[in-house]
Amino acid sequence: MTIIKICGNRTPEDVLAAAEAGADLVGMVFADSRRRVDIAEAQAMVRALGGPLHEHEMSVPPPVQPHVREHVAEWFRHGSQVIETHLQVKRPLTVGVFADQPIEEVNEIALEAGVDLVQLSGDESWEACLLVARPVIQVVHVSPLDSPSDPMEQVEPGFALALMLDSAHGPYRGGSGQAFDWDVAREVAARVPLILAGGLDPDNVVEAIHRVQPWAVDVSSGTETDGRKDHARVRAFIEAVRTA
Repeated sequence: MTIIKICGNRTPEDVLAAAEAGADLVGMVFADSRRRVDIAEAQAMVRALGGPLHEHEMSVPPPVQPHVREHVAEWFRHGSQVIETHLQVKRPLTVGVFADQPIEEVNEIALEAGVDLVQLSGDESWEACLLVARPVIQVVHVSPLDSPSDPMEQVEPGFALALMLDSAHGPYRGGSGQAFDWDVAREVAARVPLILAGGLDPDNVVEAIHRVQPWAVDVSSGTETDGRKDHARVRAFIEAVRTA
């Protein structure tokens, strides 16, 4: 079953609508963006979903073997298993999205807001993931000008728990509503569990899943109307993924 992340939520109503529709992950943006929320708004969303993951009775995720840290495919397969184990305890998990912010700021906001995962969407190094107080989704941006480059040349095992590919359009990187070459994504998804982002919406996500075969899909602007989260489009997106 394809994991679904609904990003760019700004109110408790947004995350509750996503949860009711069947989302696995819900994102809230703390980076410089028109979707940016403050800590109080994020806390309200986390509370609406029953509190942070650490307040739930936790299942122990599969242990990582030392050799796994040296192999890209095995590392990200392990990461996907950890996230799926957490989803057995709490669904949806909350994700705080950051970009090119000091790690001290990332940790302060993530801990105070109570998010379960952190997504680094800027030019952060892989080593920076180890300094983050929550498990990390690391984003690699793919520009149409770079296609058909191999994004895996930029990926290192042993740091982030999950890998996302997103388009490199716009001043804030992700959330632009622009897609990149899905053939590039398909090559990556054949090697590691991949979160596919960039230009997805209820009308094209089925084709994207069939072509790329990602582990997860991420949507933000594709579930908005006039710049605000559209709960009907959220439901339509999730329904499309579940029937793909």
